[in-house]
Parts: sequence; C-alpha cells; structure tokens
Amino acid sequence: MQLEDFLAHVRARRVIEGGSEAHAFMHAESQEAMRVLAELNGAYRSPDEVRALLSRLTGREVAESVTVFPPFYSEFGKNLTLGEGVFINMGCRFQDTGGITIGDGTLIGHGSTLTTLNHSMDPARRADMEPAPVTIGRNVWLGAGVTVVPGVTIGDGAVIGAGAVVTKDVPADTVAAGVPARVIRPTGFTA
Repeated sequence: MQLEDFLAHVRARRVIEGGSEAHAFMHAESQEAMRVLAELNGAYRSPDEVRALLSRLTGREVAESVTVFPPFYSEFGKNLTLGEGVFINMGCRFQDTGGITIGDGTLIGHGSTLTTLNHSMDPARRADMEPAPVTIGRNVWLGAGVTVVPGVTIGDGAVIGAGAVVTKDVPADTVAAGVPARVIRPTGFTA
C-alpha cells in the first residue's frame, strides 16, 4: 500500500480493519512519525527547525507563519494540514490518521487533543478503526485542554472554552464550552 492509497481509504471513511494491509501501513507510518517527533521533542529547536521537522512529519511545506511550541505529538503526521498563522501551544496531541485540517489564524491551547479514529464497538472487532476527520476553521481559538472527537467540524471564528469536550459540530462565530461542549452564545464578532 502507498500513502495515497491509504489516504484515499480514510478519506472515504472506510474501516481500517485490524491486521489488514491498511492497518500495517498505518503502524509503519506511525514509526516514522515517532522518529521525527523524537527529534522535535528531544531538545531545543529554533522556530525554523520546528517548521522543518513539521514539514517532514506532514510531508508538505509548513508555512513560515506557523508556530508550534514543543512538545507536540502526532501518531501519523501525513494527514495533518496546518493553515497560515496557526499557533499550537505546548503538549498538544493530534491523532491525525483520519485527517485533521486547521484553518488560517487558528490558536490551539496547550494540552489539547484532536482525535480522528474510533475503535469498533463490537468487542470481536475492537482492533478495527473507523476514521472521521476533524476540521477546524479559520481564526478559531481552542482553550487549554480541549478535546475534539472524530468527525467534528468547528466553524470559522468559534471559541471553545478550556477543558471542553467537543462531540458535535460548532457553528461559526459562537462560543462553546462544557462537557460535552454546547454553544453558550455568539462571539459578537464575524470571522
């Protein structure tokens, strides 16, 4: 299996069956991601070095306007897209196998987790994984310790309160908070 084949598989939201060729490919790519992240997180890196390592991790050029404060974790890397001016604070964990897209100008608070895979509910198939992408719009602000679960879209200009667990889509230009997160008011601004 090649990367493009795997990405087409998860974009179609097809199950990654435990023990399958796609499952083996995912694990092999994870090893490469861990190598890159060991370099990123193992010592001080200048902002340019951080971006170069992120470009290796994602397989595409990361804009000079992107800032990531290590440590940073990603179990796959090749299905992560960072827009212009994205800021990711320390200790974030991205499970990007199912696809994570972060729009321009978005801020991710420290210790936030973005997930894109669910395991099968059937105990006999628990090793199977169901991919669902996470899409975060432009100029979004995720507070510290936010968790976003598979399949969620957060609209442009939204603000997610610290510690929230986002289990469903959040409309643009709204503030959502809580566990599970719910919209509590408009931001009062338009992205």
